[in-house]
Amino acid sequence: MTQRVDLATVMDRLAIDEVITGYAVAVDDDDWPGFRALFTPDGRADYTAAGGIEGPAAEVADWLAGALRPFTVRQHLIVNRRLRIQDLGGYPGDHAEVRADYLSPLRRESGADLVCGGRGTFDLLRGDAGWQLRGVVVQEKWRRSTGAGTTG
Repeated sequence: MTQRVDLATVMDRLAIDEVITGYAVAVDDDDWPGFRALFTPDGRADYTAAGGIEGPAAEVADWLAGALRPFTVRQHLIVNRRLRIQDLGGYPGDHAEVRADYLSPLRRESGADLVCGGRGTFDLLRGDAGWQLRGVVVQEKWRRSTGAGTTG
């Protein structure tokens, strides 16, 4: 590999990381137009393993907005990112997959907390708009409720 190819791979990794971080920030900040913009026009998300829905990104954004409305504090942390960029004979391709763990502490106005964690798979494509999400699958592994009005 040449230094130019190595630099392109590093730049791709940074751009992909920006998309994944943007995803978490958009959810936490109620930025649903920003959330939708992270996806390709045919992009989809699947939250069924976390008690949600599967469908086009715009529909999932609407569902998330309603499901998260009771939570006045949100902080989605996406960690342990494992990134694979398509390899075209030593050159980076236009497809990537990120598998990452998440931790999501949420707080209701009543003081009740919900904390959940799991793993997400992010399928990305590079196009004219740069790297975008083609698909997101969330696999919740655990959840815990604490505080006022919960049973633990």
